[in-house]
Amino acid sequence: MADTAPLAHTDVLVLDYLAALWAETEDLAPELRDELMTTVADYVARRRAAGGEDPERIVRRLGPPEDLAAAVRRGRMPPHLRLPALAPVAAVPAPAAATTDYVAVTLLTVGGVFLPLVAPLAGMALVSGSPRWTPAAKAAAWVLSAVPALCGFLLMVAGVLLTSEIGPLVLLAYLAMVAGPFVAGLTLLPGLSARSQAAR
Repeated sequence: MADTAPLAHTDVLVLDYLAALWAETEDLAPELRDELMTTVADYVARRRAAGGEDPERIVRRLGPPEDLAAAVRRGRMPPHLRLPALAPVAAVPAPAAATTDYVAVTLLTVGGVFLPLVAPLAGMALVSGSPRWTPAAKAAAWVLSAVPALCGFLLMVAGVLLTSEIGPLVLLAYLAMVAGPFVAGLTLLPGLSARSQAAR
């Protein structure tokens, strides 16, 4: 006869946590998502088996599912998932840097010198489609690249319309259109380097 006893409150806590983590990681690659879920489930099971630790305390130790998911997106498993006095839980490997990520940063830092507006726009399109950077990093890069470029473009248009001496204004406009994307590329570069090192 099947056991129809209701789940214990502590088991419900664990299942709810795993369900929330699954929902938070729907944007991850399937292999990475499965690896994370297996690691967390194994962590909970081994904690309970090793010392009979309260599942409620284990869930608190894991932290909010969104924080754990964000850490994995940055390419590293939080160190508290490695069990002291037990064999360490395997960390989720960071994916190797995609060629398009390097191309995106190159378009922002170098391409803008030769093709202002066009190259940075292409670079930011690649950045936006990459899982490598967080939404906050992408938004900051958009602001850093777009605002100076827009100001430079408006300055050039104003110079053409309002004055006959447009040489200095064109130079200032060009520098603004180049400097903004260049700074944006520099802000993305550390994250690219960090994740590349983690993948080795």
